[in-house]
Amino acid sequence: MSEVYANRRNRLRDRCSASGSATALISRPVNVRYLAGAAPRGAVLLLGREEDLLLSPGPPDPQPGADRLDEALRVQTLPGRTGGPNATGGDAAVAAADLAADQGVDSLAVEEHHLTVSRHRALRSVAPRLRLDDVGGIVEQLRLVKDEEEISLLRVGAEIADQALGELLESILVGRTERHLALELERRLVDHGADGPAFTTSVATGPHSGRRGHRPTDRRVEEGDFLTVCLGAAYHGYRCEIGRTFVIGTSPADWQIELYDLVFAAQRAGREALAPGVACRDVDRVARQVIDSGGHGDALPQMTGHGVGLEIEEDPQLAPTAMGKLDACVPVTVEPGVHLPGRGGVRIDDTLVVRPEADGGPELLTITTKELLAL
Repeated sequence: MSEVYANRRNRLRDRCSASGSATALISRPVNVRYLAGAAPRGAVLLLGREEDLLLSPGPPDPQPGADRLDEALRVQTLPGRTGGPNATGGDAAVAAADLAADQGVDSLAVEEHHLTVSRHRALRSVAPRLRLDDVGGIVEQLRLVKDEEEISLLRVGAEIADQALGELLESILVGRTERHLALELERRLVDHGADGPAFTTSVATGPHSGRRGHRPTDRRVEEGDFLTVCLGAAYHGYRCEIGRTFVIGTSPADWQIELYDLVFAAQRAGREALAPGVACRDVDRVARQVIDSGGHGDALPQMTGHGVGLEIEEDPQLAPTAMGKLDACVPVTVEPGVHLPGRGGVRIDDTLVVRPEADGGPELLTITTKELLAL
């Protein structure tokens, strides 16, 4: 893995050099994790001309599994707080800027979208002659396309989520609260090997169903309810998600079948549109058109999908105003939904990897059935 992380850092170094900065300071933890294998609390990564250095306020804790610091990377632990005009106060970013200035660096590319104003001022205070440039979202751009090792971690996470959801569907649901079911799902994720939930598990019943990002309440599951579940597993730092909607206890009503079929058709259209070179907005458009045709266009959220990886919501966005096109090996969700106030609704959510048609088309990672089951 050392070679993988070294290649990632070299790609970033090349991008920064092309922009006029030979040295870069990466402070956003998820980006440090991507480039170094792990992100100890408070640590930053200093990319130098010849050597890369991880500066940490304390000794890095051992990391489990794949979340392990690149052994080829030199680590410098900061001394305790000191006084004096150039004191860093234990801030690794400030210490990195001070070190870069001592090495005679003229400019330092920093993640302005992560640094606070006060931290930015502290960098300027210890290195007043150092020009601070904005690295922008270069690391996030590098993270877009996943290698096969990253995809394999997402695949395991999806299997764990599928397993946890499948077990829940075999249990008695009527009379249990949304909150109870969500906690049980998160426990099952950990039991099957997840680091934990990829995000706060959403369980929505009755009039709450179909609502994106619904926080579980003490409402109890009742006969005839729509039940919407959205969960995800974090596995060695990588996060995926799955969402399904079911009917509780009885055959679904006509309006439930009609709404479910509409959302299912929209989700299938979005999935089938995934291919390298396809505009992100076009994937959103084909899913949105199906919902529009059923008269529920106003109920759709702002986007019908997004990228996943080390964060549960990454670029690209599948939205009407999204820019750019999809690349191969980009994992995304396709998750249209409709919520009817006072009645409930439907969400169907899958994680897929964009693949060319020659390789079989989009790879579906979350495989729990999308049939409208009566539980």
